[in-house]
Amino acid sequence: MRILFVASEGLPFSKTGGLADVLEALPKALAAQGHEVAVVLPRYRGTEAAAVVIPSLTIPMGGARLRFPAIADGAVGGVRYFFVDDPAYFDRDGLYGSGGKDYSDNAERFAEFCRAAIEVAKHVWPADVFHCHDWQTALVPVLLRTSYSNDALVKNIPVVFTIHNMGYHGQFSREVLDRVGLPPTIFHPEGIEFFGSVNFLKGGLVYSDYLTTVSRKYAQEIQTKEFGHGLDGVARKRADRLVGILNGVDYGAWDPAKDPLIAANYSAKDLSGKHLCKKDLLEVFGLPPEQLERPLIGIVSRFADQKGFDLIAEKARELMKEDLVLVVLGTGERKYEKMFRALAATFPGRVGLKIAYDNVLAHKVEAGADVFLMPSRYEPSGLNQMYSLKYGTVPIVRATGGLDDSIEPFDMEHGTGTGFKFVEYSGEALLYAVRQALHHHMDERIWKRIQLNGMAKDFSWKGPAREYGNLYEAARVARGFAPIAQSVEKVRKAHKTERIEKTEKVEVLESAEKIEKDEKVQKVVAVETVERIEEAGGSERPPRRGSRKAAQAAGESSQEPGPDTKESGQASRGAEQLVREKEQTSQEAGQVADSEQSVQSLGQVSDEAAEPGRGNREEAPHRSRQTPGNKGEAAGNQKPVATSN
Repeated sequence: MRILFVASEGLPFSKTGGLADVLEALPKALAAQGHEVAVVLPRYRGTEAAAVVIPSLTIPMGGARLRFPAIADGAVGGVRYFFVDDPAYFDRDGLYGSGGKDYSDNAERFAEFCRAAIEVAKHVWPADVFHCHDWQTALVPVLLRTSYSNDALVKNIPVVFTIHNMGYHGQFSREVLDRVGLPPTIFHPEGIEFFGSVNFLKGGLVYSDYLTTVSRKYAQEIQTKEFGHGLDGVARKRADRLVGILNGVDYGAWDPAKDPLIAANYSAKDLSGKHLCKKDLLEVFGLPPEQLERPLIGIVSRFADQKGFDLIAEKARELMKEDLVLVVLGTGERKYEKMFRALAATFPGRVGLKIAYDNVLAHKVEAGADVFLMPSRYEPSGLNQMYSLKYGTVPIVRATGGLDDSIEPFDMEHGTGTGFKFVEYSGEALLYAVRQALHHHMDERIWKRIQLNGMAKDFSWKGPAREYGNLYEAARVARGFAPIAQSVEKVRKAHKTERIEKTEKVEVLESAEKIEKDEKVQKVVAVETVERIEEAGGSERPPRRGSRKAAQAAGESSQEPGPDTKESGQASRGAEQLVREKEQTSQEAGQVADSEQSVQSLGQVSDEAAEPGRGNREEAPHRSRQTPGNKGEAAGNQKPVATSN
């Protein structure tokens, strides 16, 4: 299946949060399972591309206004990437805003991006399904069912839409309809209207074929007022098309045993390298080596209320009264950046701070920290807590969403559990969980038990990728496409099973024939032996002639047979019957082989038919270029647009 991802960020090119990690790992996992996968991203500042696929693409906006972005491409790990290149929109300091404020033209920026993604599927890379992510790409399904509803090349392409965070809506004034060229007919309560405003996320929820969230629990939570952010009613209406699939971890990139970005590799069998990673982490953050024996708490996050930083701000000074070292990496709301700077100035040598996104440093924090802190108000899935488990870095989390699903509280009595959790959203509950972790850290034996429990967990992407593959097929069926790939595979499996059974039957018949022949040979030898004995003993019985003996053994005598001859004749007739059955079965096996070739041909035709529009529309032009791997990262990343209702 040809799957086209559309997202506003993705590693190794750009990142502000966990979305970028998913967009790096999931496409690779799907490609490893035999799918063809491509990803459309904005070309942010610092993102290099291998070649230009379309030098100038005409994108209509509101009124008579047009924009002319280029489409560049690249490839990483078996996945093809397309970049929407419009420097006026995307060559900026941040991805979504700057100085703690959203860009005022975000609606126009991502409306153009969505239209360009559809044009990629139309002119460059025909897709069987779109997989869109968060509000920045929510106009893809809206446009397909409205502006492109008469375009035979793309109008029937199904859309799977993933909600990574229900708190970010992409909410704008009604005038945006005119500015981005959306038809006014969709501005109503059953469309994208949201209390008098235009809500991009709601458009994705309403117009997509299937919806997913990044954990099963979060799929339930967004249907409640507490976590639905005003769209819980829409989520409940789409409950029959809403699926929760827990995010996985890319262990190809996040495994301390082979991570090239950390100071020393280590594993559950030998944790000694983690001590060297901690020493390296202190050096990188400018902290003295004397802190090596103190427990080190690490934070890698976007600085936002949702992530629980208000709890840290409330208890920051009390927290620093404990015997610990704090290392913080991230960007986000200015008030929290200011708070951490003040904390580092107040506790020099004990608080290390980097206000930035840095993937290398993120790996170093995971490997070098003793504890990883995630006190989120809500967390749809979370990835860092699962990274932490693999790296033997014990997580402290609030029991919400994916954090609650993936972390088991440590049980001292039974020696089970992988971390520490608190339920109540309060500074006191956070502080208590930290103190509990610090207490157990004092006992090396207990601490190692918690580490090993976590390192034994498996959150790979293989399972989630299979679930998404099934969902893509369901979305195609919902759009009227036959599940061709599955049908062909079932036929192939059936013929393979039949062929095996036929082969086994031939082998059994050949074995039976061999046994019969062996028995006849043994009978002949026995008769000859008896004759020799009789002759040697002077027996008065007339010697048996060799010709008659052989004829009797083969059942060829026309005379009335004796007992031995009857048995030989029966064996011969049985052997002849087996030979006839063998010949018949061999013919059947040949027919199966011919049938298998036909199935393979059917598979080729079916694969072609699975392309969107085969049988429904004309084939779109398809261009292909060889491209190199990672072409850089976006610099100066900022937080996602905080436009929640």
